[in-house]
Amino acid sequence: MFQVLACGAAIVTLSMGIRHGFGLWLQPITQAQGWTRETFAFAIAVQNLAWGVFGIFAGMVADRFGALRVIVGGALLYALGLVGMALSPTGLLFTLTAGVLIGAAQAGTTYAVIYGVIGRNISADRRSWAMGVAAAAGSFGQFLMVPTEGFLISSFGWKTALLVLSAAVLLIMPLALGLRESGFAGGGSARHEQTIGQALREALKYPSFQLLMAGYFVCGFQVVFIGVHMPSYLKDKGMSPQVAGYALALIGLFNVFGTYTAGALGQRIAKKKILATIYLSRAVVIAVFLAAPLSPASVYIFASLMGLLWLSTVPPTNAVVAQIFGIQHLSMLSGFIFFSHQMGSFMGVWLGGYLYDRTGSYDIVWYIAIALGVFAALVNLPVREAPITRDGRASHGKLPQGA
Repeated sequence: MFQVLACGAAIVTLSMGIRHGFGLWLQPITQAQGWTRETFAFAIAVQNLAWGVFGIFAGMVADRFGALRVIVGGALLYALGLVGMALSPTGLLFTLTAGVLIGAAQAGTTYAVIYGVIGRNISADRRSWAMGVAAAAGSFGQFLMVPTEGFLISSFGWKTALLVLSAAVLLIMPLALGLRESGFAGGGSARHEQTIGQALREALKYPSFQLLMAGYFVCGFQVVFIGVHMPSYLKDKGMSPQVAGYALALIGLFNVFGTYTAGALGQRIAKKKILATIYLSRAVVIAVFLAAPLSPASVYIFASLMGLLWLSTVPPTNAVVAQIFGIQHLSMLSGFIFFSHQMGSFMGVWLGGYLYDRTGSYDIVWYIAIALGVFAALVNLPVREAPITRDGRASHGKLPQGA
C-alpha cells in the first residue's frame, strides 16, 4: 500500500503541480506573441476538454491493461506538449500543443488513472482516506510548483521555463513503475464480470451518477476560471504579480489540508453532505471576496479559504463512485465523471477570456461561479451512496488476482 500511495502521490504532485501554474504564462505569452487573452484562454479550455475526453479512454485502457502503460505514455505526451507550448508560433499550433497534447497527457497522469490503482489495491475501509492522500499530493504539487514556475519565468524567461518543465515531467516515467499491478501481468485484468458497455449503460442511467456529474461540472468551472484568470484579474486591479503567485501557492498549500480532511471525513460521514458543504462554502467565499475591499491581505485570505475547498471534492466524489459501482471499471467511470468536470473547466476558462475581451471585466463570470456553487450544493444532496444492486446482489468490487 505504501508504494502505491507514494508513487501515485508523486506522479500527481508533478502532473497537477505543473498545470496549476499555467495562469502565470497568460500575460507573458500573449504579450510576446501579440495574442488576445481569449487565444490563450481558448487553448487552456481545449486542454481541459481534451483532458476530459481522453480521460475516458485512458481509464478504459488502465482498467483493462493496468495503469503503467497509460502513465508512461502520458508523461511522454506531457513533455512534448510543454515543448510545443514554448515553440508554437501561431495560436492554432499553441492550441494543438498546450491544448490537445497536454490535455491528453493529463488524462493519463492524474486522478482517474491513479485512483483506479488505489481502488484496486487498497481496501474499501481505507479507500476514501487514501484518495484524500493522493489529492493532497496534487495540492502540495501546486504549492511547490507554482512558485517554482514563477521563479523560472522571472529568471530564465517563459520559453526556457517551459523547456525545463518538459524535462522535469519525464520523472513521472520511473515513478510509474511503482504502480505496476501483478493482476495485469499477462496483458489484461484477471477478472471481467461486467463489460465496459454494461458498466457504462448502468452508470449513465443511474440518477446519482448524473447528479455527481452535474456537481463536478461546477467544480471544474470554478477552479479553472480562478486558477487561470485570477493572476490577470489581480494585475488589472493594480496588484503585483507576486501577490498572484503567493495566492496560487496558498491555494495549493491549504488544499493539502482540505483534500486530506475531505478524504478522511469520507470514511465517517455521508460523502454527499461533504460535497454539498464544499460547494456552498465556495459560493459564500467568492461572494465575500468580491464584496470586501481588495488588498493583498484579502487576496491571501480568499486564497487560503478557497484552498481548503479547491480539490477537496475529488476524494469524496471518486469514493462515492467506487462505493456505488465497485472497482472493476473505476478508472473509466471516474474518467466519465471527470469529463463533466472538464466541460465545466472549458466553460470557465474560455468564458473568462471571452467576456473579459468584450466587457473589460471578469465580474459576470464571478457571479456565475457563485450561482453555480449554490446549484451544485443542492444537486449533491439527493445522491444515494449505497452499492447498486445487480440481480438482487449489491455490487462490491474485488481486487484483481495477485494484487
